[in-house]
Amino acid sequence: MNATTAVPRARFGDLLAAEWIKIRSLRSTPWILAAVTLTVLVTAALAAWSDYQDVPRLDADARRDHVFALGDAFPAEGYLVLMLAAGSVGAIVVVSEYGSGLIRTTTAAVPARRALMLAKATATALLWTGVGLLCALGSFAVSQAILSGRDAAVSLTDPGSLRALAASALIAPVSALIGFGLGVLLRHGATTMVASAFVLLMLPMFFGSSEPWAERVRNMMVQSAWKRLTTLYGWGPEAYGGATVAGSWTVFAVWPLVAVALALFVVRRRDV
Repeated sequence: MNATTAVPRARFGDLLAAEWIKIRSLRSTPWILAAVTLTVLVTAALAAWSDYQDVPRLDADARRDHVFALGDAFPAEGYLVLMLAAGSVGAIVVVSEYGSGLIRTTTAAVPARRALMLAKATATALLWTGVGLLCALGSFAVSQAILSGRDAAVSLTDPGSLRALAASALIAPVSALIGFGLGVLLRHGATTMVASAFVLLMLPMFFGSSEPWAERVRNMMVQSAWKRLTTLYGWGPEAYGGATVAGSWTVFAVWPLVAVALALFVVRRRDV
């Protein structure tokens, strides 16, 4: 009498736990996370310190409004580095397995490729959401602690503060998932990282014209949406080249969803 043993199908929670172990075991991950967090905090501190020194030279209206305080909390220099790092690590999550050939073993153990890639994407998003939140809260706290010495700080209850903090925290998982999607599409480490940097950082520069069509395309970029959500300058959408808060949040949602959807589509139609 022959007995057959049914192998239970892997649960999504098990896949997620396995992918979390893989990400955590990458040697580069803790160093990148520490370096990018430190970079964000230092750039925020430097921006706040610069304005701290300039406050006595400002006119009365500028000192009263201190609209620069929110920009100091989320300086572009630090957050562009965060975007680049998140996109790169999001790509590494995929391309490291393709490069080493481990993806063959993984897909043999878990034939459900879509569930596997969805678990990778979820683990990546959770990791970078935590990093993004840490960076956003830290840079806000550091910068406002410095500016409070000149009575020029803002609080989280001030208009635009929570929106800017949420956008700055979410820019990390958004960038990571874009890198993840590109990694699945390209499956080559250097190529994917260059493509990720191009899409996240350089592509908006190609639409720097003031022409209406160029402004509309630029507003569809993740970097442009982040800048719109973290600034208080200007009044109305015209001051931002037509970009709106709702439109910018839509950009934040659409890019990672499309990236992951393409990854799930492609992974079932390619050999590993």
